[in-house]
Amino acid sequence: MKLRPLSFLFLLAPFLLRAQGEAPGELAYPKWTVSAAPAGDGVWNILVKGEIAAGCFVYSKDVDPMAGPIPTELRLDSVPGVELARGFEETAKETIEHADPLWDNAIIKKFKGWVAYSANVRCTNTPPVASGYVYYQTCNESSCLMPEYVYWRIDLAANTHELGTVPFVGGLTEDSTAVRPASDRPCEAYVLSSVDLNAPVMTCGKPAVQEERKSLWGIFVLGFLGGLLALLTPCVFPMIPLTVSFFTKGSGDRAKGIRNALTYGGFILGIYLLFSLPFHILGGVDPEIFNVLSTHPVLNIFFFVIFIVFAISFFGYFEITLPASWVNKMDQNASRFGGVVGIFFMAFTLALVSFSCTGPILGSLLAGAISGADGALQLTMGMAGFGVALALPFALFALFPGWLNSLPRSGSWLTSVKVVLGFAEVALAFKFLSTADLVSHWGILPYELFLVVWVLCALGIVLYLFGLIRFPHDSPVKQRSAVRWGFIALFAATTVYLALGFRYDEHAGTFRSPKLLSGLAPPAGYSWIHPSDCPHALACYHNDLCGAMEESQRTGKPLMIDFTGHGCVNCRKMEEYVWSADGVLELIRDKYVLVSLYVDDREKLPKELQHIYTNKSGTKKQIITVGDRYATLESETFGQVSQPWYVLLSPDGRLLNPAMGTGEDQFSVPEFKAFLECGLQAMETLKAGGN
Repeated sequence: MKLRPLSFLFLLAPFLLRAQGEAPGELAYPKWTVSAAPAGDGVWNILVKGEIAAGCFVYSKDVDPMAGPIPTELRLDSVPGVELARGFEETAKETIEHADPLWDNAIIKKFKGWVAYSANVRCTNTPPVASGYVYYQTCNESSCLMPEYVYWRIDLAANTHELGTVPFVGGLTEDSTAVRPASDRPCEAYVLSSVDLNAPVMTCGKPAVQEERKSLWGIFVLGFLGGLLALLTPCVFPMIPLTVSFFTKGSGDRAKGIRNALTYGGFILGIYLLFSLPFHILGGVDPEIFNVLSTHPVLNIFFFVIFIVFAISFFGYFEITLPASWVNKMDQNASRFGGVVGIFFMAFTLALVSFSCTGPILGSLLAGAISGADGALQLTMGMAGFGVALALPFALFALFPGWLNSLPRSGSWLTSVKVVLGFAEVALAFKFLSTADLVSHWGILPYELFLVVWVLCALGIVLYLFGLIRFPHDSPVKQRSAVRWGFIALFAATTVYLALGFRYDEHAGTFRSPKLLSGLAPPAGYSWIHPSDCPHALACYHNDLCGAMEESQRTGKPLMIDFTGHGCVNCRKMEEYVWSADGVLELIRDKYVLVSLYVDDREKLPKELQHIYTNKSGTKKQIITVGDRYATLESETFGQVSQPWYVLLSPDGRLLNPAMGTGEDQFSVPEFKAFLECGLQAMETLKAGGN
């Protein structure tokens, strides 16, 4: 998938599109056709036309990209003998163009029924052939599909054309000279014919085909804790007594006031749940999309920059706010409608006004959830936890208004909370920079430098709470309360704990990484001082399935395939918590041939190995990088797109037992040890002539 700087803005579209007075149609991509007609003097008129499904629409190419919607983009491939004599002009069956207040009164132009783009092309090549693409977004009145590229190629003289999902020029083509996996090299195939997921040698009491289970309640709890943090910020905390007092005293009817406060809390929860809806659409379009998004270097660099900006804002150097027109509009609607509708707009106003404080916390939740096949569901659970935490005080204080007297008064402590969160944002920012560095092999943020940054952030919090560091809007610390002393002790202990990560581990041959940093810090072996390619100094094959298979056949040891990723949090946790355990590390080291296949590795394959692959669903996919190759192997052979995913194979390629990911009992040493022992029992069965 190609990532454009503004492509991800379409995620907000389902909440910002204005209803046009009709029921939304079923979402479907347009049906595209391409045709040509001679215009004389070696010029042809090309017509690219899309039949748009009922109730859906496509944006104009003239839409301002900064307004939010993704404009349609058309390109003619740059090849010798072909030039554009007249640029693409658009016509449509029905055009809607208006100043949409939901897009900050930007002029939005979109089409229904059909849309056509015509251009004149001068072609001097023989035979006269032109090619290009159209990039567009399809929406109905409630949601949008993933933006799509449609590539076209047309023989102008014969007026015959073909459409595809991969470029005809400037990319790989079906008749490319790229080498395909050879039939005598099963290690290069995407479907391992010897693997039968429904018939492993042994099941050891588990179903033949296992589905990975996610600890969704754990994500809910993390979202809830994030919501509690947001409550303690200057943007939200002062609004609690004001809002609750308005509901319980404003009408004089306490029962009605309580109902209104509960409704207000319900709307807060609903608004944050809606923010996760577009990600369910994304996952339905392409189940691999969350892995691509979570590990893409550009997106991780984007998150790094955004988190640094959020941190500077938390330190008090400037304020991040949404456009005032949005807040004013919501506030006007709350006053205008009243009743339940007015309460909804009050809740929406709270979400907008508090964005400068809640935005960074929500950003952390978003960035941490878009990984694995269940990314959308994880995000929904996280948003649910966040929304419940924000809504709960309004409901509880409405039911028990006497509790308001026990609330601490607003004061400088709220600013201290923001500054502490600012240091946390800096630390988290380097997590995203680390992911981009690992995936791209830049070597700029090894384990030592990452740990130094985190130690300095923890130490910075200690110095700030002591009053030795001050930021704008801070008052001098004249006395330290018991609570402040408690947090000083907590973060001082955190500083020491992180610093212990520089201890050398003779068993692993590198640093001893703090277990609480598993999945956040780069692997301890990604080091300047004590480098190691494999976890715990194991002898592994790194992105070399062929070499591992040959070693398995030579030694007679079973093969352990570790589908992993540089940006995979659970992979690092498994390696730190489970692989290192007594009895487990010895099994991997002595009884198995280990190969780690990184599905997010951006290193490009040699040109002669880059090609197009048509998967089981009939979709064509460009295999350009090492990660493309092994992600396709995982999805095609094992039906998985999430990591970690562990597979045990015999030397002749048979599946020994059901594959394993991380489930509800994730990071369980006994479960993983039993998984490895089951594979060895299956090997003994094969040697004895069983199955």
